[in-house]
Parts: sequence; C-alpha cells; structure tokens
Amino acid sequence: MRICLVDYRDPQQADALVRLLDAYACDPAGGGQPLDAEVKRQLPAALAARSHAFSVLAFDAQGEPVGLINCFEGFSTFACRPLVNVHDVVVLSKARGQGVAQRMLACVEEEALRRGACKLTLEVLSGNAPALNAYRRAGFDGYELDPAFGQAVFLQKKL
Repeated sequence: MRICLVDYRDPQQADALVRLLDAYACDPAGGGQPLDAEVKRQLPAALAARSHAFSVLAFDAQGEPVGLINCFEGFSTFACRPLVNVHDVVVLSKARGQGVAQRMLACVEEEALRRGACKLTLEVLSGNAPALNAYRRAGFDGYELDPAFGQAVFLQKKL
C-alpha cells in the first residue's frame, strides 16, 4: 500500500480524489447522492487554491486508489496555533479492515505536526461504529473542557 499527500494539479491524483469522494457521497454514510457534475469538475482546482487544504490518498498494491482523507487547517485561539480538521475519510468497501484509515490518519498527523498544529479534529455519525472504532484506535476521543458541561456536539446550519 502507498500513502501520499495529494498534488491537486496532478490529473491522475485529482481524478482519484474526485472518484473516491463521489463513491463516499453515493454511500449511505455519505448521504447517498452522487456529487454534482460541476463539483466534480471544480473540486481539485478549488482545493489547490486553498493553502489551508491538504488531502491524503491510499493506493493498493496494484496502484488502485482505495482511500482518501481531505483536511482543512483551522486555528485554535486557546492554543494560538493551527489545528487540522479531518473533513472527509473514505475507504472503499473492498479495502476496509486492512488498516487503510490508520495509515492515512498517520500521514495526516505527520502533516499536521509539520504545520505546527496543536490537534486534529473530526466529526463522525454516531451510528458509524466501524469509523468510530478506527478513529479511537488512532487516538481520537470525545471533546470536553469540563465534564460538568459535557462533550462537544457538532451542529450545522446550511446556507
């Protein structure tokens, strides 16, 4: 297996990124709907235009792309340092259970450390037990400042 940071301007890597993200979007865990054609066309260039974005690809022994993680740098005001949000984690069903996510997350952690980040963050659906287990194996855990206030809850407001 080969793990690498994505060069968004490399046509083969850009194509792998779009195909893997589309496979994730089509999966029930990703919403069950394919990506819009315009999103597929624009995504690699849009990511390349953002210095705070980076992605990781996993290729199997035959060189086929089987995993993807997209990340975005944010900022921790409490630490006055960058943080990295793990935004999308994709492992094709044929490659699950082979440690693909673990290897990609290790690459993400290396890049986050290189960028001076103080932590990694991610959100996951509570019913996605395999993903939760993978993230816990990689050292992720619930977030709280004071147990009296409970764990953080992820919310969204679509615009």
